[in-house]
Amino acid sequence: MALFLTVLAVCLLIIGGMVAILMTTRTPRYRTEPEHLIALFDQALDSRVNEHEWNAVVGYPIRHDEYLEGVRRRAQRLMDDHGRHGRVARGKPLLDDEGHAELTVLRDHLAARTALRHRRSEGRE
Repeated sequence: MALFLTVLAVCLLIIGGMVAILMTTRTPRYRTEPEHLIALFDQALDSRVNEHEWNAVVGYPIRHDEYLEGVRRRAQRLMDDHGRHGRVARGKPLLDDEGHAELTVLRDHLAARTALRHRRSEGRE
């Protein structure tokens, strides 16, 4: 009987500890910043990005910035309209020529807006 109570107490202690740990920890969040998208777009334009990396960044919703969410959605639409599954695996660029041109415009616009925001924030400090 003593062995049963000891095993029960140890099991309850372990389970209680795990429940306490799970209740106090939060789910990690990935926060996409403009620099992440610019770097991803640069890699895509240089044909150095794979589809998994593209889908991981572009497929994750951005809730903290409406403008970045719009850029993300536009990039996702570019992939839907001008990209083909498996292009990178066959040694081709991620997007066709028209998609490449549109991604260049999108990247330049995002870079210009980001530079302007950095200049404004440096001016306030």
